Amino acid sequence: MDIAALSMALSQSSASQSAGILLTKKALDTAECNSAQLLKMIEAPHPNLGGTIDVKA
Repeated sequence: MDIAALSMALSQSSASQSAGILLTKKALDTAECNSAQLLKMIEAPHPNLGGTIDVKA
């Protein structure tokens, strides 16, 4: 294999790897945002909870 073809193959591989890393980072950021929203939703009190008391025996 000549030097030019080797250089192009290496460059293509590097670009593909960089794109994969960026895609993984984006997925990680999205997952982090979703989990933060889920935790906030879990911690929020239920709007109908505690409004009434059942006193029937």
